[in-house]
Amino acid sequence: MNVTYKIPQSVLVVIYTKELDVLLIERADRPGFWQSVTGSRDSLSEPLVRTAIREVFEETGIRIVEKMPRPENHEVSAACLEDWKIENVFEIFSVWRHRFAPGVTENTEHVFGLQVPEKFPVVLAPREHLDSIWLPYREAAEKCFSYTNRDAILQLPRHLRPLP
Repeated sequence: MNVTYKIPQSVLVVIYTKELDVLLIERADRPGFWQSVTGSRDSLSEPLVRTAIREVFEETGIRIVEKMPRPENHEVSAACLEDWKIENVFEIFSVWRHRFAPGVTENTEHVFGLQVPEKFPVVLAPREHLDSIWLPYREAAEKCFSYTNRDAILQLPRHLRPLP
């Protein structure tokens, strides 16, 4: 039997509006655990920006596009996705460690921000998430179970910029 392990390199994507409202999603495997979009690289060759684009679509249905976005189709310009150049190294919770190769105990998380023009309704992957909510950024930070997610959200005001 071939076992495929998760790569211990992930993205955290904070999705927010110019009003500093933040989208949070509730984990299906841990009800009550709220977070921004997260996910691991599919392969070591997958660029982190591609991981971020893929995970945003898989977890919310929001499509990040190179062409002119159509908000009615929940599309956002790729120019709205910003690598915040923040890297967090943390110990993988024991409850999720079985997903990684034996002996892997730490993950490196790369933080991105995605400013959207409006509070899009999201399409959740039911096996991954139970619910979603838009909250003012300080309330969103308080609701997150992850300290790296909380810290990223609290840095949001310094990343706010005009949309392209």
